[in-house]
Order: sequence, then C-alpha cells, then structure tokens
Amino acid sequence: MIHHIAETTSTNDDARDGRYRHGDVVWAERQTAGRGQRGHTWTSPEGENLTFSVVLEPTFLPVGEQFLLSEAVALALCDTFEAFGIAARIKWTNDIYVGNHKLSGMLFEHSFSGPTLSRSVVGIGINVNQTAFDPALPNPVSMALAAGRAFRREEVLDAFLAALRRRYALLEGGEAGRLHRHYAERLYRLGEEHPFRHPDGSLFRATMLGVRPTGELELRHADGTTRAYLFREVEFVVKR
Repeated sequence: MIHHIAETTSTNDDARDGRYRHGDVVWAERQTAGRGQRGHTWTSPEGENLTFSVVLEPTFLPVGEQFLLSEAVALALCDTFEAFGIAARIKWTNDIYVGNHKLSGMLFEHSFSGPTLSRSVVGIGINVNQTAFDPALPNPVSMALAAGRAFRREEVLDAFLAALRRRYALLEGGEAGRLHRHYAERLYRLGEEHPFRHPDGSLFRATMLGVRPTGELELRHADGTTRAYLFREVEFVVKR
C-alpha cells in the first residue's frame, strides 16, 4: 500500500514504524531531514521528484548476502527507467547514473533476526521532473532532462514497484546468480580505467573488474595487482 504524505523528517524514519509491513511504501512530498549515502542529506523541491521508502521483509536472506537485496532494487530502478526510454547504469554502491550524471540514489537500513534479515527499509530518491539544481550538487540529472519531457510521478512509482516485485521474486526464488549476472551487466564503468579516491583524499587509477555478490568492488591497479574494496574504502571520481 502507498502512503502519500505531505511532510516528514525522513521517509525511512517513518517506514520503521511497525504498522508498515512488507511492500508498504511511504511517499513524502517534503523531507526536512532526508538522508543519503556517506552522511549526505537529500533535498528535493516539492511536487517535482519522488522521495519514498519501501518496507521489505526478506526473512529468507542470510545477513551475509544482504547486498543481493541492493542488487534487486538497483535493477528494478534500471528496469523502470528503461521502460520510459532512459538507459541507466548502476554506480557502485547505490546510485543510478545516466552517462556521468546521477539520476537516483538509495539508502538501505536493515534489521536482523539471528542469521537472517528480518526487515529492510529502502529509501529512494528519483529526480523526475526537476530541471534546475543547486550548483553545489556535483552531477545531477532528472528523467525530464534525460528524456526531454515531463513524467507523471505516480506512473513512475507504479512502474518501479512492479519492477521491484519482479526482481524481488528472483531473489526470493533462489535465483541470486541470475540476479547478480544482470547486475554486473548494468554496472557503470565496468572494464574501464578511471581515477578513484582513497578516504584520505589521495587518488589512484584502476580498472573496474566487477562487484562481488557480497558487495565488494573489485579493482585492478596500474601495477597489475587486484584488490576488493568495501563501501567507504574507495570512491569514484566523476567529473562535473
């Protein structure tokens, strides 16, 4: 069920309430304290974009395989944009890009019950019809800018939820390998050499080899050595 509200601090905060169950959606027009990855905030002009959270209860999924849920959601977003004529890529870990511009982002917050997940809240922001952005943002884009037309937000949300049901069914049905292959096919900069940044700000060049099912980014360095990086251990460098 979709719960459409005018304002909240964060849809993820609301969606943690136990009254929301698997498949429920909290969609807010305004978030006063929306959160993104790496401690960033997420802001959006009222009436132009989609900021919502989806509640999932993947009790079948072991804690060590939680990244597969991220793959399912990222693929559902790519499926959605493709349905509207927009070719998108998945930028590790949880961003969706068109070219070198960010179209959508995700934030996962998990709860555990012994060895498996019990509840996951997925916060999602999609730039739908916004055409003017804060100059401080490094590289935003919207569906409207990418496609050259405006979209009905309700239609976009419905398309995403349908795509998510399909991708989630693969995961629940034990087809994680198939899901991971599809994820790998959609990766941003796969097989390409680009600069990356360490947490201390130092730069290095490497070729992206892929992402493991457990979520680590695999890079081949200029000296031929390979290494797998966890989230926060490395960052893409994307020119504005």
